[in-house]
Amino acid sequence: MLTVGQTAPAFTLVDETGATRSLADEAGKWVVIYFYPKDDTPGCTKEACAIRDIYDEFAALDVTVFGVSKDSVASHARFKEKYQLPFTLLSDESTEMIAAYDAWQEKTSFGNTAMGITRISYLIDPAGKVAKVYPKVSPTEHAHEMLSDLKTLM
Repeated sequence: MLTVGQTAPAFTLVDETGATRSLADEAGKWVVIYFYPKDDTPGCTKEACAIRDIYDEFAALDVTVFGVSKDSVASHARFKEKYQLPFTLLSDESTEMIAAYDAWQEKTSFGNTAMGITRISYLIDPAGKVAKVYPKVSPTEHAHEMLSDLKTLM
């Protein structure tokens, strides 16, 4: 897992519109990067909608929010439209960026072990350093936790 004070790994990915987005584009701004397993699944939908519901508060602080999974651009576009998500969803089908942020981990479900995306988030400060790590995330509580921490850290 990345640690507080560490330089956040650089990335360039495509968003739900097919546009290229990078961490470098957000230099000088606070950035939320949250990783989630799959579009339009119960926990992932709860987390995305919780962020959506208070997104205006993130925007008022000029914070960029990136949701990241290995779903395709088309899947992200459908997910964003279905739930009216006002933030950017990034597609990392190769899982290169997901792995760089230590969100690609071994998981066990119903006795089967496989690699998958863990629900982990980071706050990145304007200098591109990790300011806060959330290794265990509650989909319904996480948005408020990140917002509260941002207000304290800014």
